[in-house]
Amino acid sequence: MLVETPPPIATETFVDADAAVDRLEAIYERNTQFLRDRFEAYVTSGISTARVRAHYPFVRITTSSHARLDSRLAYGFVAGPGVHETSITRPDIFRTYLTEQIGLLIKNHGVPVEIGESLEPIPIHFAYRRDMNIEAALTIADSSAFTRSMRDVFDTPDLSAMDDAIADGTFELKPGAPEPLSLFRAARVDYSLRRLYHYTGTDPEHFQNFVIFTNYQFYVDAFVQSCQQRLAAGEPGLEAFVAPGNVVTHNAQAGGGSTGVAPERAPQMPAFHLVEPGYRGITLINIGIGPSNARNITDHVAVLRPHAWLMIGHCAGLRNTQRLGDYVLAHGYAREDHVLDHELPLWVPIPALAEMQVALEEAVGDVTGLSGFELKRLMRTGTVASVDNRNWEISGPSVIRRLSQSRAIALDMESAAIAANGYRFRVPYGTLLCVSDKPLHGEIKLAGMASEFYRRRVGQHLEIGLKALERLKQQESERLHSRKLRSFAEVAFQ
Repeated sequence: MLVETPPPIATETFVDADAAVDRLEAIYERNTQFLRDRFEAYVTSGISTARVRAHYPFVRITTSSHARLDSRLAYGFVAGPGVHETSITRPDIFRTYLTEQIGLLIKNHGVPVEIGESLEPIPIHFAYRRDMNIEAALTIADSSAFTRSMRDVFDTPDLSAMDDAIADGTFELKPGAPEPLSLFRAARVDYSLRRLYHYTGTDPEHFQNFVIFTNYQFYVDAFVQSCQQRLAAGEPGLEAFVAPGNVVTHNAQAGGGSTGVAPERAPQMPAFHLVEPGYRGITLINIGIGPSNARNITDHVAVLRPHAWLMIGHCAGLRNTQRLGDYVLAHGYAREDHVLDHELPLWVPIPALAEMQVALEEAVGDVTGLSGFELKRLMRTGTVASVDNRNWEISGPSVIRRLSQSRAIALDMESAAIAANGYRFRVPYGTLLCVSDKPLHGEIKLAGMASEFYRRRVGQHLEIGLKALERLKQQESERLHSRKLRSFAEVAFQ
């Protein structure tokens, strides 16, 4: 078959980041509209005389110098001379991010960037903002007019090519091919954007740059109540609150009111967003229980390139000196969950990040009024063990022995996976847990005790997490994105 494509757009150079992003958006919108038009015509007629294809836009930079840049920088520069390129999707969502990344490249290397059409085809599913069958109000199964498979006419997602080899350091560059400029190419990003809606019930454009993961609904209830109160009071700097179903509640200062309809059934990992200008707000996601969920959601949130993510939730205290309601600030992780062993072997250390640790400890002090040695009465810093067995406490003496040898002070099922994927995807991470039971010391979580524990601690714990993120917002992003997270020859994009 012949291949029908939109008229080619010539590659151009830009020294202005805003203009470069404008061109990325123009190429993307033109090419996705082309695919949608051809797809809807094909569904109507069932006939196509040519294969239909359009490509993602790209951004490229070519450098010829090994000149040393500011050694304090964690991102915004290429590792060495050569051609560096990545394909781009959804510049409408990523405009702020792309403008910063491209602007830093131009500034740090003193050369223009090139914008053009890449060689990466746009899968027809990703030409639509959500699910193509819903948005086009069409289903392949309902039409008997098709003379060949849709895959014979349109490009479809190639999952074998949507891996994380760049992030994992296993990417093999083909001879003559440009070096990668970003951890994720366009189709990999598009895949995760759709997974985010599927799991959280909210569109990706609502996600904010500071993320809280939790494993209990109690934190969600407290977050929703707090956000609604702040918006009803017309707190400056807040735009809206978004709940599953894209239910948007606006700030009373801007007229208030709500739009959208809540889903009949809650999504698997519902997300809630306190929206601020420039994506500077806070997203909270109830990931539920288990390391598989923790890995799954962070695999997808990572493509949004958040500035920080934080785990707050409950844990088992492993020391007899701990009390129910005490806090645990993780400075290390015993990874017994196994969900990332292949991508990130156990011999890879997951370091504590100073910026995150300081923000969390200071937030605990702010909220509790304790400081110095007195703070140790309520909070302990140490290793958190994460396991994949909810009934670990009855699994035999070998498990208890390993926990003792690791010097772990607390145990949960999610924190290590969230921290490990933060390390893997270069997203600053932190963990602050709250002791809800001590099964090794006879204090098992029971219904009456649990309700009292939740009443006393959940609101305070959430307030600490929110205050920690507010502290992180005050830091320069160049400082927050630690060089500890960067490899020897790192991609330029944050």
